[in-house]
Amino acid sequence: MFKHLREWVFIHFFGHSRQRARLVSKDGRCNIEFGNVEAQSRFIFFVDIWTTVLDLKWRYKMTIFITTFLGSWFLFGLLWYVVAYIHKDLPEFHPSANHTPCVENINGLTSAFLFSLETQVTIGYGFRCVTEQCATAIFLLIFQSILGVIINSFMCGAILAKISRPKKRAKTITFSKNAVISKRGGKLCLLIRVANLRKSLLIGSHIYGKLLKTTVTPEGETIILDQININFVVDAGNENLFFISPLTIYHVIDHNSPFFHMAAETLLQQDFELVVFLDGTVESTSATCQVRTSYVPEEVLWGYRFAPIVSKTKEGKYRVDFHNFSKTVEVETPHCAMCLYNEKDARARMKRGYDNPNFILSEVNETDDTKM
Repeated sequence: MFKHLREWVFIHFFGHSRQRARLVSKDGRCNIEFGNVEAQSRFIFFVDIWTTVLDLKWRYKMTIFITTFLGSWFLFGLLWYVVAYIHKDLPEFHPSANHTPCVENINGLTSAFLFSLETQVTIGYGFRCVTEQCATAIFLLIFQSILGVIINSFMCGAILAKISRPKKRAKTITFSKNAVISKRGGKLCLLIRVANLRKSLLIGSHIYGKLLKTTVTPEGETIILDQININFVVDAGNENLFFISPLTIYHVIDHNSPFFHMAAETLLQQDFELVVFLDGTVESTSATCQVRTSYVPEEVLWGYRFAPIVSKTKEGKYRVDFHNFSKTVEVETPHCAMCLYNEKDARARMKRGYDNPNFILSEVNETDDTKM
């Protein structure tokens, strides 16, 4: 009881004053920024313009979308106006009755802009049209038509690609708010619950983790965000998960685990971040997506397990109650992994016999001190 009271006091009174730095937020966003990047390196982003446009936020993408179309329409509108001006087709030149203009019915900049818009988006109202009088106008018509197709293909493709990115599919994969540590199958394990909110499956799912912490090498080098592999499994392994219902994945805390030397009393004093990854292929689009989240020591509950979430109805259907998805139940748990393994070793030694190499069997000759 006093242990849990101490944890509650530490979290509510000291946890808010000292916010831990997280590399990965709970919703999977990375908390990192790049500084002092050379100008030459920044130019690489414009070389890979397709990926750069896809990674833009929607407000910037829509600004580029609108600006590109309006800019191209206005630019070609100016060119059409220049063609009409050079050929003296405008009303201020007072053309004769038998004068054949390059473009019919262009009377100013506004009408030139409208003709540019009709040409590029192929509306074709039929009121304004190019005549065979000017080769320049014919060339400009061909050039604008080709450039318009390129702009339409690029911008519409970028919008469609951003909408269909599997990043949005990852929003329907959720992890439990906390990780718990308790016994499972006679072993001390760290458990996390993950659920798929859609009925469509993730094909070839693979789950794994990385423990991020600051370490110091024997040479004295300090490594910030040193990564240690954390193996997560379910009862059938960690690959090709049948992800139709919420799964409880666990990491066995054995001698090779970085959690082996931690205890319930020292867990909140640790400085680490556990990042969990789930990779899979979306069944409907065959696109690969990745879901990630992270846990800091305050979000790891020692001595708890997850409440049951799957039940069977009278109609024979399986029901998932997401009200208990992150709910935990306190259970009896060893306060450290080392104690659990030492206890198992002691029990095993009691069942087995050990030879004492210093034991020497000596024979004692009986003598009769009584003389007859």
